[in-house]
Amino acid sequence: MRLPSGRRALAAVVALVLAVAGALTWALWPSPPPARGQDIAIPVVDGPADDQRVTLDATFFPPASGGKAPAVLLAHGFGGSKEDMRSSAAQLAERGYAVLTWSARGFGRSTGQIALNSPDYEVKDVRQLVDWLAKRPEVRLDAAGDPRVGIAGGSYGGAIALMTAAYDGRVDAIVPQITWHDLADALFPDATGRGPMNGVFKKMWAGIFFGSGADRLASGRGLPEMATGGAGPTGDGGGMPVPTAEQVRCGRFLPEICEMYQEVAESGRATQAAVDLLRRSSPISVPGKIKIPTLLIQGQRDSLFPLSHADANARAIAAAGAPVEVAWLSGGHDGGDGEPDWVFDRTATWFDRWLKEQDEAGSAAGAFTVSRDGGRDPGTRQRVLVHAAADRYPGLSGTEPTTVTISGPDQPVANPPGGSPPSISSLPGFGGLLGATGGSASVALDMPGQAAAFESAPLPAPLRVTGSPTVRIKVYGTGEATLFAKLYDSSDGALTVLPSGLVSPLRVTATEAGTPVTVTLPAIDRLFDAGHRLRVVVSTTDLAYATPDAPAVHRIGLDSPDLTLPRDTALTTPMTGPAWWTWALPLAALAVAVALLLAGRIRTRDDRRADLAEVPLVISGLGKRYRGGEKAVDGLSFRVEKGQVLGLLGPNGAGKTTTMRMLMGLIVPDEGEIRIFGDRVVPGAPVLSRLGSFVEGPGFLPHLSGRANLELYWRATGRPARDAHLEEALEIAGLGAALDRAVRTYSQGMRQRLAIAQAMLGLPDLLVLDEPTNGLDPPQIAEMRKVLKAYAERGRTVIVSSHLLAEVEQTCSHVVVMHRGRLVSTGPVGELLGGAKSANGSGPRLEDVFLDLIGESR
Repeated sequence: MRLPSGRRALAAVVALVLAVAGALTWALWPSPPPARGQDIAIPVVDGPADDQRVTLDATFFPPASGGKAPAVLLAHGFGGSKEDMRSSAAQLAERGYAVLTWSARGFGRSTGQIALNSPDYEVKDVRQLVDWLAKRPEVRLDAAGDPRVGIAGGSYGGAIALMTAAYDGRVDAIVPQITWHDLADALFPDATGRGPMNGVFKKMWAGIFFGSGADRLASGRGLPEMATGGAGPTGDGGGMPVPTAEQVRCGRFLPEICEMYQEVAESGRATQAAVDLLRRSSPISVPGKIKIPTLLIQGQRDSLFPLSHADANARAIAAAGAPVEVAWLSGGHDGGDGEPDWVFDRTATWFDRWLKEQDEAGSAAGAFTVSRDGGRDPGTRQRVLVHAAADRYPGLSGTEPTTVTISGPDQPVANPPGGSPPSISSLPGFGGLLGATGGSASVALDMPGQAAAFESAPLPAPLRVTGSPTVRIKVYGTGEATLFAKLYDSSDGALTVLPSGLVSPLRVTATEAGTPVTVTLPAIDRLFDAGHRLRVVVSTTDLAYATPDAPAVHRIGLDSPDLTLPRDTALTTPMTGPAWWTWALPLAALAVAVALLLAGRIRTRDDRRADLAEVPLVISGLGKRYRGGEKAVDGLSFRVEKGQVLGLLGPNGAGKTTTMRMLMGLIVPDEGEIRIFGDRVVPGAPVLSRLGSFVEGPGFLPHLSGRANLELYWRATGRPARDAHLEEALEIAGLGAALDRAVRTYSQGMRQRLAIAQAMLGLPDLLVLDEPTNGLDPPQIAEMRKVLKAYAERGRTVIVSSHLLAEVEQTCSHVVVMHRGRLVSTGPVGELLGGAKSANGSGPRLEDVFLDLIGESR
């Protein structure tokens, strides 16, 4: 029954209000109260002789689901405490985990002194925390009676996750974040690969790192270990404890660590004792001992623990035979977007996979994931991030390196007396002060006379670089030179140092003939636009590093003009930004309402074709012109019957997408008509409710789960919930536990499957899909093939536009071939292949027939 036009207008307005109200309801609906933790004090015994007794201040969060659950230990960063992890712990408890957070020895209210995650101290403490978890009735045990447990943490907490995994075989999975592989290398890096004994002291980060222990005295934190006595500030004997001189000098550090820092800070050079001490607290000291699934999340904006540390950890763990994945987020210790929601979701998904044994969650991302700038959200104008993914991690050398020629004469560079004024690359601890407020780049300052520059010609085409570039230089003169190499993106006079102010420090003994040296530059993920130049700068000073006080002059030249640039061509970036639907949903609802209103004003005549009432689709003489008059679709006619899976084929520009948009009622044809089950298609036609479609990429509310997106979409249609057939659609999506995660964490393939499930909501009689297998791996493509065939076998009809001819040949029963807007051929796949021969004469293939039909050579 058709509604009168006035009632249709009212229904349209109501639909708009319901859609917008539904979106606001989902956005503003109050969250359930967070899981409550139980504060506890856990005594532990540690030290080389197991003679030190320490009390750890901890909080335990039972699983909200009740019963026995896997356990997760959440470790805080340096200078923090267990309170930093409370929010994440509560979320994991709501997700069904037993969670324990604690303040490491020397931090928060825990006693003891800081030992930098030493196997004799912090690692022993965490092993005893695992013992404690094993006795909890809420914690699930393995067959051997060990607790099922994972550890996650950032920076200092990430290192304890790695170190504990090496020393405690009961740990089942870890997620270390923005942390180190070799603490000695982190504080004394050397870009020539000769190790920390040849490295350049990272004085500013070292000062922040070691100075924070002493800073804790001023705040009154950690006082239980301090000597007390004398009157407090008020003179009544009950005030703050008075620290000793040793405590003022060393803060909460063990004396040997304090002494090591004092020595290297004064000399600016590493000692073998310092390297040995720092490496005892580093994964480099336990090669081959981390043999459990590991997700390494590292920051692209991190001059403390750069991407090379995650790379070294990944290679070591993979060599031990353990599953390992690597993700580069856009932030780090130098600021930027730390992506806390994305990091939490990746972490929780990893634990779902390896602690709950929900393998389907592993498809959330590739083995290598890179956060990239996705441009600006069209609605909010805010920058959004997308996550490129690949099936394997290639390392910092990439999969397909290329070279760019750089040039420049030999240039003198001077180290000024006292190393002042210095060049500036970054300000550790003050991310953003040099303009690095987003993305992975910042502005730097090179002092005149202290830097040599070598530059490429303008790039003829865009170039994506992922990994660590390398360059060969020569250093002329006498004596030792301390140098800092960096890479710039140069465009129209603007220079951007990559990534985020990172430099590659090195020490070289110069000779009059020139000492050749290969310099590994900081790892980046960067798209250099066509016309941009790449510039390598080598300077003698850097504010963040210790440099010689004595003045000196050297010459810097190129040993090779080749700047080697790694690439990873397997990385696939999602086609749509994550915030697309945050602005598009209200506009889509408005468009639906306007379409309904317009349809109500159209005086339609009763032109329904009763003879076509059982025919899903008939297209007759369809035509559509571009603005310039050129025809996108020209005289197109074909018919589709029930039970068919029809492949719509054609090269780019053939008119396939334009045809599909007209079929959906999104645009009006200039000529001809489209009929669905006998009814003519016009914008807002009631018969369009029998059509489900997915064209031109998926778009969802990124902060909602996959399930919530489907429910909200169906609610916006105004149709009864019972008609959605939601469970069938969810089965089609095949997302498992990931269905209840935020869509922003989905890979392109996952979004694709969710979009197809959305198109199938209500089990429409006619299903129209544009490139449905885009982003899916071969097993998922095979599964989608079964789904589409089964869908059509139930008496429904599927139309698929695809460029994968081999897949169309296996999936579709019929095909329509278009070229330049016109119909070239149509019919059953079997008939189209009849009599054809492949290029190699082995038998008919759809690809050969297709190329013959459109007149292309094989």
